[in-house]
Amino acid sequence: GATSGEAYIRGMAGERFCVRNSGAYAVVEGTGDHCCEYMTGGRVVVLGKTGRNFAAGMSGGIAYVFDKYGLFDYFCNKGMVELSNVAEKEDLDTIKSMITKHFKYTKSTLAEKILSSWDSYSGLFVKVMPVEYRKVMEHKKLQELMAKMAKIGEDEQLADSSDG
Repeated sequence: GATSGEAYIRGMAGERFCVRNSGAYAVVEGTGDHCCEYMTGGRVVVLGKTGRNFAAGMSGGIAYVFDKYGLFDYFCNKGMVELSNVAEKEDLDTIKSMITKHFKYTKSTLAEKILSSWDSYSGLFVKVMPVEYRKVMEHKKLQELMAKMAKIGEDEQLADSSDG
């Protein structure tokens, strides 16, 4: 139920890691069952295996799972979330930054290995995001874009009026 902060765990966590997380950023090297259950915010990076029922009831936040063997979808509860390949620069930057901090604080050999071959390993992360949360975030980005476009329009009108 963390509302903020950061956690870097070298090794595996037990069951129910980051349950009800509403704002913390965490990196762990594997988890038991029910990871990210009822999560409402924050970010979680899992660098290893997960147990079953991952993301059950997850309504917010984002998890990134290093899916080296392509088996993660079997362990994920997809009732409220969708899985996708990590392709956006913003996501890749977040993952890399979190793993870099994980290495800094834990000296994890797994983190070091992933970072040293980032171009090879970055494509193996799966993004876990609640469907409704994604819609809210997309709407927010659209509103920000519309505000920028309106500002550009205002700037052009000012420039045109000062020319005449």
